[in-house]
Amino acid sequence: MCGIVAYIGNRQAAPILMEGLKRLEYRGYDSAGMAAINGGVHVVKAVGRVSVLEEKLESTPGFRGSLGIAHTRWATHGAVTEPNAHPHVDDRHGIALIHNGIIENYASLRTWLEERGHNFVTETDTEVLAMLISELYDGDLEAAVQGALREVTGAYAIAVICEKEPDRLVVARKGSPLMVGVGPSEYIVASDASAIIAHTSRAFTLDDYHVCSISRDGFHTTTIDNTPVTPRVQELELELEQIELGGYEHFMLKEIFEQPKSLRTTLRGRLDQREGRVVLGGVGEFARDLVKSRRFILAAQGTALHAAMIGEYLIEDLAKAPAEVEYASEFRYRNPIIEDGTVMTVVSQSGETADTLAALHEARDRGALTLGVVNVVGSSIARDTDAGVYLRVGPEIGVASTKAFTGQVAVLTMLAMFIARRRFMSAHDSAKLIAAMERIPEQVQTVLNESDHIREVTSRYIDRENWLFLGRGYNYPVALEGALKLKEISYIHAEGMPAAEMKHGPIALINDGMPVVFIATRGAQYDKVLSNIQEVRTRGGRVIAVATEGDKEIRNHAEDVFYVPDCPECLSPMLTVIPLQLLAYHAAVLRGHDVDKPRNLAKSVTVE
Repeated sequence: MCGIVAYIGNRQAAPILMEGLKRLEYRGYDSAGMAAINGGVHVVKAVGRVSVLEEKLESTPGFRGSLGIAHTRWATHGAVTEPNAHPHVDDRHGIALIHNGIIENYASLRTWLEERGHNFVTETDTEVLAMLISELYDGDLEAAVQGALREVTGAYAIAVICEKEPDRLVVARKGSPLMVGVGPSEYIVASDASAIIAHTSRAFTLDDYHVCSISRDGFHTTTIDNTPVTPRVQELELELEQIELGGYEHFMLKEIFEQPKSLRTTLRGRLDQREGRVVLGGVGEFARDLVKSRRFILAAQGTALHAAMIGEYLIEDLAKAPAEVEYASEFRYRNPIIEDGTVMTVVSQSGETADTLAALHEARDRGALTLGVVNVVGSSIARDTDAGVYLRVGPEIGVASTKAFTGQVAVLTMLAMFIARRRFMSAHDSAKLIAAMERIPEQVQTVLNESDHIREVTSRYIDRENWLFLGRGYNYPVALEGALKLKEISYIHAEGMPAAEMKHGPIALINDGMPVVFIATRGAQYDKVLSNIQEVRTRGGRVIAVATEGDKEIRNHAEDVFYVPDCPECLSPMLTVIPLQLLAYHAAVLRGHDVDKPRNLAKSVTVE
């Protein structure tokens, strides 16, 4: 993995491919490369940023052609080196290939291909696929790709060209996203709509095990067994300005400040205060099944897992139904017990997270009703679940998720209320909670207005390499999320945990001057949190508290305070997370890091 762009048409491919790679930089990568057909296959690769590749292209005369492929790599097999970067070229026919995903049986295939006389020059699984296509090639690139994909196990999104067929681009997908943009006498293939939207708004998404053969005159799509299929070309729900900075220094900052707007969009049309009801059209057909459900499982990874943990609290607290959260990566390998009446809810911004997809399929195969909470329309999770709710927060470019997290929490809150109102919650109580939810976007704006104060406080602690984030109840997952954000973009070691757990071991880490962030809003466990704060302060820790507006007492217990507006405790995570997002952002900027492209991270993790 990580980013794919391919072009066939009547224009020069290189500028279009370069523009596409720049659009995909937010996904995270360590090297990049490009290949074009012009009398033969020409390849340029570079380690580092796309700008390094661009400089090499400018000094490479004659890199021309109207058919080409390009890739940004996030290393899985083989070190970050120029030879291991994509595209990979076979040793016989001038076949060049780019690939997202992992070929799991690459080792045995490589041994077989070496016995057939192929000479490998890289450590990658992708080169094995290029050689396998080469071994099967007899003048028909599409057939060779189909045959090769019948022999591999794992995940892939690929784009393939061959110097012997200079008017054909073949692409295929299984388990890793790939879409085809349809323009006038040209086609742009990419792993993300952001690389397509500048050229056309019409596109279709490839389904698993589908192969698309594209010429300048048209395309046809089949399965890997050569059964014809008809994809549905649709209008992309994306506008160019949504993926541009718009005056902000970084996409992460833009997306943090977009949260009042994105939350309004998430809530719009879904809250009926007069009737005291939540309206979720995406799950309406299964309302009775949800009401009768005996157990909810929520599965996710990373930031989405923290949102799912809040969802667990919400479902148990509001809907009075048993709920549990699972790391999606562990779920499928545990031989999980799925009983009648189990609902599996999977949470993912991209809708393509490989571990989460695998957990979804495991639960679905065992008979669970499956729901998706995703942001990207038409993504794999959206297609593979029985029902679901879109976040509607707009594209998220920053690798460190912000507005998607608050969107996920908002959707899970509405889902819990949707079930609760049909089980035990009165119309009066539901209407009160809906009214409070409708105030959340404005309250988020109030917190955002304190960004300069948060920056000033953060500046006093950025030389400290170890932080703790502590919370209780609904805000324990927020503590985890705050720690994750700081780790992701500032590279400061941080740990999040329940505040009470701190004294069961981690208290040994606290030394003089160590920053400890407490989420200490007014709620059921406020007094307990104050006691935990004292345990930290007596050992020299420096307390930064996230507290409720009007709480003057907290100033006697903390060196610094970030205030958030008062709201029902179950809604507080959508507010308390905002100062932690800003803290992480300012820490990263003050330490001189590239906020939108943190090292080693990818936006959409499409491999296990």
